[in-house]
Amino acid sequence: MRSSSAWAWQELLALLCSVWLWVCAAQRSGPTPTAQSQGPKLKFRLAGYPRKHNEGRIEVFYNEEWGTICDDDFTLANAHVLCRHLGFVAATGWAHSAKYGKGIGRVWLDNVNCGGSEKSIADCKSRGWGNSDCSHEEDAGVICKDEHIPGYVDSNVIEAEQNQVEELRLRPVVSGARKRLPVTEGVVEVRYKEGWAQICDEGWNPKNSRVVCGMMGFPAEKKVNRNFYKLYLERQQLSYRLHSVACMGNEVHISMCPFEFYKGNATVACKGGMPAVVSCMPGPLFTTGRSLKKKQQRQHQPGQQRVRLKGGAKAGEGRVEVLKNSEWGTVCDDRWNLLTASVVCRELGFGSAKEALTGARMGQGMGPIHMNEVQCTGSEKLLWSCPYKNITAEDCKHSEDAGVRCNIPYMGYETTIRLSGGRSRFEGRVEVALGTGSSGGPTWGLICGDGWGTLEAMVACRQLGLGFANHGLQETWYWDASNVTEMVLSGVRCAGHEMALSHCHHHRNSLNCKRTGTRFAAGVICSETASDLLLHAPLVQETAYIEDRPLHMLYCAAEENCLSSTARNANWPYGHRRLLRFSSQIHNNGRADFRPKAGRHSWVWHECHRHYHSMDIFTHYDLLTPNGTKVAEGHKASFCLEDTECQEDVAKRYECANFGEQGITVGCWDLYRHDIDCQWIDITDVQPGNYILQVCGGRTEAAAPSPCVRGQPSGTWSLSCRCLFSASHFLAHQSLLCNMWVMCVERLCA
Repeated sequence: MRSSSAWAWQELLALLCSVWLWVCAAQRSGPTPTAQSQGPKLKFRLAGYPRKHNEGRIEVFYNEEWGTICDDDFTLANAHVLCRHLGFVAATGWAHSAKYGKGIGRVWLDNVNCGGSEKSIADCKSRGWGNSDCSHEEDAGVICKDEHIPGYVDSNVIEAEQNQVEELRLRPVVSGARKRLPVTEGVVEVRYKEGWAQICDEGWNPKNSRVVCGMMGFPAEKKVNRNFYKLYLERQQLSYRLHSVACMGNEVHISMCPFEFYKGNATVACKGGMPAVVSCMPGPLFTTGRSLKKKQQRQHQPGQQRVRLKGGAKAGEGRVEVLKNSEWGTVCDDRWNLLTASVVCRELGFGSAKEALTGARMGQGMGPIHMNEVQCTGSEKLLWSCPYKNITAEDCKHSEDAGVRCNIPYMGYETTIRLSGGRSRFEGRVEVALGTGSSGGPTWGLICGDGWGTLEAMVACRQLGLGFANHGLQETWYWDASNVTEMVLSGVRCAGHEMALSHCHHHRNSLNCKRTGTRFAAGVICSETASDLLLHAPLVQETAYIEDRPLHMLYCAAEENCLSSTARNANWPYGHRRLLRFSSQIHNNGRADFRPKAGRHSWVWHECHRHYHSMDIFTHYDLLTPNGTKVAEGHKASFCLEDTECQEDVAKRYECANFGEQGITVGCWDLYRHDIDCQWIDITDVQPGNYILQVCGGRTEAAAPSPCVRGQPSGTWSLSCRCLFSASHFLAHQSLLCNMWVMCVERLCA
């Protein structure tokens, strides 16, 4: 019994030792990533549509099979590693949710987590090869910097099979049309290797032309003189690439249409036809000639259309808003797709949609959400013609507002403007090209800063393709002046919606500038993102009241010009002023923090209130008669602009205490209570009646006169009597739009 027991203990000891040795060996070796040298050789390629050569859906060849990578936990660091696999120096961005189309086969990697310096994607943490719970709707894409690694040989890059068309153009053949933009008519050509190839027009139909025109930024196609082109093209050396194109007409890209590629010698192909030729109809914004300004004005007149885009920095992009019962509202992004987005784009005079944006990518709207689960086929002329569901209270929030990016025609506007002297490509003195110099190139010159403001800067930044305008500067002495040009343009006045500065009013044949030195040249600071400030209008209604405040309590307010001009003639300190008081809550629902123009270094000490603050006016309060005549006004100076409260997942960044920085973080709001000095309108001289209370973003000396838009009030609210109410975005950052509503003060003032 003892020997048997001893044998059992020896067996157990040997087993434990073997387990211990195995564990120790495992600990010494550690988990070794499956690197390329140790596992199957990896290959990478970019695929999908529409895309450029340096972007696309990332696909990896592993275990003799092509597959994709899921976008869960995807980061820019992952994109850096993958772009280096493809021979590029780095990544500039990445895309989620199958932006470049859904792949096929396996989803090889999921929850990839790279540091960014790894030599192989196999060195990064992940769930392991083939272990994924993703569908191809979550395929990740990368956008690589268009610069190859020095000495790079693309033996490891496998281009996607040539069953997609990446790039397409219209090549004009008439001499006059070659110089005129936009190009609306020409031979359809596709990018092939280092050149361009044609499409055989056998079986070509208007539906194909519609798709091509949509890609080029045009809403519709028109008939073309095929015989003219046939005579011309018979003398040309042609190289065909595609044939048998059969689009349905609702595709956003020709790659989505059925077609076939020529194989072998394509120069002898298309015996029974000729190269496909297309003619397109430009939208109102891109119609050249004398009617341009009239069509632009008609495009921006309210009430002309029942759909519009808001919040975008460029033409053809923005949050989709629709008009219903005389009230603008947004569209919920449930089931929002490219087909529906293309209907919006074409209705507004653009081409097909490049992107159908979800999750309030173009900022959150306000007011009602009019449509949900819009399902267009792509052939509708109006968004309201598509089937949709009405919204219930629990269906959608403004965090789900739908947006679009549309194809627009190439106009070449960016070739006639440039920035100089700035510290980055987003800032500098504005130079424009006027005429032709002795060398044959354009003559560049500066713009006079007199009257230059935010609206002009908005147009300049849009023309440059640099997004929004942070500032329009009238003095630029602090920028590099080593290569400055002469001043050539003055009197520039823009409405803010123009596509180029040449569309704005300006002095035509002469230079009329009070200050012609380089330091007084117009400048801009642009930004890819902007704040979007929203007034919480119901709070104004809920907190508004009338107070008769004794004059002896208003000395500080008088020093800060918070009372009407007649207060100067009052019998101080006796008597009182009648004030309309209310709370003001400003939300930042944009994509960038809002910062006042004046930093804390320029704040002044106010002896009466015993603290430092900026006297820049942040908000104007105007009391108007129903016909728009101003009868009283007030303003909110930036005493303290801070993050009073924020959404649950947002941290406060701005606080005025201890001489802190002012601003409003994205997802936060600033609250000015009704009992704070100057949070009022002095209505002492206003007669009883119905009035409009208009709230506008702050104006500066550099800005143009108030460009506030006054629409027709609608809806029903009540404040001691029946009132009309209207609320829309105002971008205090750019002083463009206003919130306004009818305030009934008849009973309160009686």
